[in-house]
Amino acid sequence: MPPGGGGPMTDCEYSQISTHSSSPMESPHKKRKIAARRKWEVFPGRNKFFCNGRIMMARQTGVFYLTLVLILATSGLFFAFDCPYLAVRITPAIPVVGGILFFFVIGTLLRTSFSDPGVLPRATPDEAADLERQIDIANGTSSGGYRPPPRTKEVIINGQTVKLKYCFTCKIFRPPRASHCSLCDNCVERFDHHCPWVGNCVGKRNYRFFYMFILSLSFLTVFIFAFVTTHVILRSQQTGFLNALKDSPASVLEAVVCFFSVWSIVGLSGFHTYLISSNQTTNEDIKGSWSNKRGKENYNPYSYGNIFTNCCAALCGPISPSLIDRRGYIQPDTPQPAAPSNGVTMYGATQSQSNMCDQDQCIQSTKFVLQAAATPLLQSEPSLTSDELHGPGKAGLGTPCTSLTLGPPTPPSSMPNLASEAALADVLPLKDEQVAHQFLTPDEAPSPPRRLVPGSPLAHSRTMHTLGLASQDSLHEDSVRGLVKLSSV
Repeated sequence: MPPGGGGPMTDCEYSQISTHSSSPMESPHKKRKIAARRKWEVFPGRNKFFCNGRIMMARQTGVFYLTLVLILATSGLFFAFDCPYLAVRITPAIPVVGGILFFFVIGTLLRTSFSDPGVLPRATPDEAADLERQIDIANGTSSGGYRPPPRTKEVIINGQTVKLKYCFTCKIFRPPRASHCSLCDNCVERFDHHCPWVGNCVGKRNYRFFYMFILSLSFLTVFIFAFVTTHVILRSQQTGFLNALKDSPASVLEAVVCFFSVWSIVGLSGFHTYLISSNQTTNEDIKGSWSNKRGKENYNPYSYGNIFTNCCAALCGPISPSLIDRRGYIQPDTPQPAAPSNGVTMYGATQSQSNMCDQDQCIQSTKFVLQAAATPLLQSEPSLTSDELHGPGKAGLGTPCTSLTLGPPTPPSSMPNLASEAALADVLPLKDEQVAHQFLTPDEAPSPPRRLVPGSPLAHSRTMHTLGLASQDSLHEDSVRGLVKLSSV
């Protein structure tokens, strides 16, 4: 660089502008690297999820683990200490039947505990607002004081009037037979009850597995208790009752556990058998919602009138699909497209970030000056003088580079006539200045494709020149000629 080019511009050495890292076209690629979140991670209810959302349980699972431990411990002691003696003395079918019952009990328990009981999805903000709007229109409360929405809506099912209650938590009118579980904080379809022994709600989608669990557990408990008693009796015939108890202490423990649990388990199985035969839920039976007699006013509209049909509908009907997509991905926000430039090149738009290095600030300030120089020739606006460029708050060509707040240029509404050469002369430095300044041609900054005519002085000028007094006139004429070609394009 010639010595005359020194001065304030020494600190503003030019470097290649790299917009690769800040290009708006690469933002989708950056978003792909971020792991997409699934819906179970932001599920609004009080549930716990395992195995990436495949397992869904209530938050209180302590009693469930107690149930699992009791079944495993009792069955394990039976297979370890009683089945070898019974298989030899009576028949080998005893451990086989016991094993089938055990695996069936464990399978139905896990299926009841780990599945979706029939949770109803909550209303989205748009759906809740639309529902409230419909309620306001129905009540005639378009304006004025606030009136809460009604808590019930009546529908007719098989000739019986059924009230649908409004859930202020889920923002929906609950379907018939649905209820809101206070422990799980979800509305469950055909809600039966919340069972802490299985660690989950019992509803439309897992009721049949719950019934098969308690029914098979009743058979397993009775089976173990019966054959443990048989084992103790056979041993007592050989060595006496006290010696039989000393020889098989595990059998005594199994008999005690089964004796105190069989009554509640068998009683629960009988109660749900009655509910299935009448097509009722525990919630409806406790509240006394329906009468078993068809002739009464509050007869059960969901009963088929036949015990066999009711049992087949509850145990053999198709399982409804889950209404919550708990393993689905959360849809990301759609990225906003960049604002159209209307044909005006916005130099430095990708560099307008808060944390800029000094070199980027120098490059942007130079581009700002070049853009201000070209604007009077393309728009019908007053030209900027050298005094205005060197005024307060504005960066001149000979001053140190400072941080500038750049804004998008105003696109021209029409193509006016070119101004006189004096408009450009106001921007260029005066000839009688003592110190020669450094200039960057307008083409130094990146230009859009097909914007400059090949062969023009602007298209071949890629270096920085130190202009003397003799070369300023030639640059002045070349700049005017290049801008004229630019405007014609």
